Amino acid sequence: MDKVLYDAQRQGRISFYMTSYGEEAIIGSAAALQPTDEIYGQYREAGALLHRGFTLEQFMNQCYGNSADLGKGRQMPVHYGTKDLHFVTISSTLATQLPQATGSAYALKMQGDKRCVMCYFGDGAASEGDFHAALNMAATLGCPVIFFCRNNGFAISTPAAEQYRGDGVASRGIGYGIDTIRCDGNDIWAVYNATQKARALAVEQNRPVLVESLTYRIGHHSTSDDSSAYRSQSEVEGWKRRDNPLTRLRKWLENRGWWNAELEKQTRTDLRAQVLRAFADAEKLPLPPISEAFTDVYAKPEDSPILLEQKKAAMELLQKYPDYYKMQDFQPE
Repeated sequence: MDKVLYDAQRQGRISFYMTSYGEEAIIGSAAALQPTDEIYGQYREAGALLHRGFTLEQFMNQCYGNSADLGKGRQMPVHYGTKDLHFVTISSTLATQLPQATGSAYALKMQGDKRCVMCYFGDGAASEGDFHAALNMAATLGCPVIFFCRNNGFAISTPAAEQYRGDGVASRGIGYGIDTIRCDGNDIWAVYNATQKARALAVEQNRPVLVESLTYRIGHHSTSDDSSAYRSQSEVEGWKRRDNPLTRLRKWLENRGWWNAELEKQTRTDLRAQVLRAFADAEKLPLPPISEAFTDVYAKPEDSPILLEQKKAAMELLQKYPDYYKMQDFQPE
């Protein structure tokens, strides 16, 4: 899916994309959660959402922002979200999900609900003020939340060595009095076991837990980034060859007789066909009507005269310049 959608962005078919190359083992953390645990993602948690049951069609529809997109075309690509799967819609603003996750976890605690909140973020987000506010509040209020840091070595173009002088992100959790686990983020079983232990502490004792998953970002930060400007290709290839989470899992399975080259080839062929089929179907769907830009802003739109004025102006613009806009996107009231 990453390969197809990354190439699609390069071809101008979608506007933006972010891959998870090198960080695929994070799916182990999703497997250690319960389906009703709330997830606050950042933007490299497609594997966790896939594990929850988000379909290939839903991924493609969101990236295209078409009429079948659950977000009605209002979000950038990869800003997934679904209430049914307890996955809160991703925001572009860095670290904004951390204090939100603490608040949600406090609500679960007050309700006596034996669930927890999983909050994913990167090492760059750990340099934001929201990180410190969220951890301190969670610690003092005793919130059942797991702060899962994907320390992939870079905050966009800033390497970890230039972000902090301390020992990674884990030491900060200890400073706030939070139980902390550091694990090998390229080992799916280490990620799974760490998350399983963290969830038990969070749910059974109403205690926040910080998990630092040490990994490496193989791909560019996003389709807007060229990582060759701040790291060498040999460094990337070295990590790709030496410590690839997919290769490690495949070899683990092969050593137990549960996987082989034939299965690998067939699975890749079948999955690529499924991805391409979903991609082609999403591309054919029309965009949502422009009127959707104004719905769901207020429970009662009539309470906001400014919103109604903006909507009226947009509709008039579409009618005045029909050659510049796709008129199938316009649906009169």
